[in-house]
Amino acid sequence: MRIATTIAVAALASLLAGPAAAADADDGATMRQPSDPLGSVRWDDMRHEFFGDAPVSFDARVRVSAPHTAENPLDVPVHVDATALAGVEEVVVFADFNPIVKVLAFRPGQARASLGFRIKLQQSSPVRAAVRTADGQWHVGGVWVTATGGGCTLPSTGSGSPEWQSRLNEVSARLFPRIDGGERVRLRIIHPMDTGLAPGIPDFHIEELTLADIAGAELVRIATFEPVAENPVFTVDLPPRAAPGPIHVSGRDNNGNRIDAEVAR
Repeated sequence: MRIATTIAVAALASLLAGPAAAADADDGATMRQPSDPLGSVRWDDMRHEFFGDAPVSFDARVRVSAPHTAENPLDVPVHVDATALAGVEEVVVFADFNPIVKVLAFRPGQARASLGFRIKLQQSSPVRAAVRTADGQWHVGGVWVTATGGGCTLPSTGSGSPEWQSRLNEVSARLFPRIDGGERVRLRIIHPMDTGLAPGIPDFHIEELTLADIAGAELVRIATFEPVAENPVFTVDLPPRAAPGPIHVSGRDNNGNRIDAEVAR
């Protein structure tokens, strides 16, 4: 009898609280789990995998540019621009529906908080950039890219050619002046970037890449993963205050092969 009375009192208290209490509870849930503007059913998984309990918000200042429809799922151009945010410490790029979700991460040193690159997409997916600022907050932006499929499970064209063995990790680069007085560095590295998902072809990809000035100061550090496109191309923007002189490019792949080159300026 006492149990029944307790239940009845609790139910009455709930009714008296009315919709306001429910709204407060909903607001709290919304703050903890922001609704995905891209409507991906995998957003909760992505949030848990990449951010854990850290604060996350969707932020229009994180701009991700990519074609609405990918003509070639093996080579989808993407550009991330987080220069509108102050105190950028790390940027992580991922594609919700790729079999290997994480694409790359980069830490801008003296370079701007922006990066151009190309990726492989297995199917249509949101492509997102998450930016961690000095206050520990993650700011997320992204776009949907429609793809015909197969980008991650197809073998690279380089893996079937003997030429890549003699040119592996060869770096070519060009510099362009920016209208703000800075420079744009675009570099290409010869590498098959195999995901390991094509039958009979093991995982073989560049793992890290660093651009530094002549004094050794880091311009940008990039961690790359299997979904980065074959013979990767990276576009880095340097501000006017960047030190003059050559740029040193260094890195390695997951087999321990080194990247070591100098870009004249």
